[in-house]
Amino acid sequence: MAEETQPRWEAKLIAELKGPTPDQVWPLLEDFCNLHKLLPTLDTCHRVEGVQGQPGLVRYVASTMSGDDSDSSKVKWANERLLMMDPSDKCFSYEVLDNNLGMKFYVATIRLMPMNDEDGKMVGCMIEWSFVADPVEGWGFQDMRSFFDFCLQSMAKKIESAIQEASG
Repeated sequence: MAEETQPRWEAKLIAELKGPTPDQVWPLLEDFCNLHKLLPTLDTCHRVEGVQGQPGLVRYVASTMSGDDSDSSKVKWANERLLMMDPSDKCFSYEVLDNNLGMKFYVATIRLMPMNDEDGKMVGCMIEWSFVADPVEGWGFQDMRSFFDFCLQSMAKKIESAIQEASG
């Protein structure tokens, strides 16, 4: 009997940053091992192996879901490998490797694009987070999409604040 295969989940999420240019935002996004500085849901993100900015770099990301560090079973974690980093196009792709989130296949691409007004004047930029994943047991597609959209919008707010603070 053939195993039934479910279609992969695919989504493209967008966050708009008013004011900052792609050139201002890129240095914050290209630092693959400092995601915890941009994403409030993460407690840690650090390099496991590989060279910063180079394909093959593996990072470990983890979050304590309940806020109770004493129960390690509540720590959600993943190892993620950088597949591609393109500073000229301001995008990168990565895949989830080992994890305790129930993900069997997950590949995402993060891309920065200028945002122009109707006169063609740059008024900010957009972060596009697209992903392809196998269905995850215990999650619906909309649950996953909503969670990643929350993460993306949170990152955008943090980036806007960081750039405003830096420019004084």
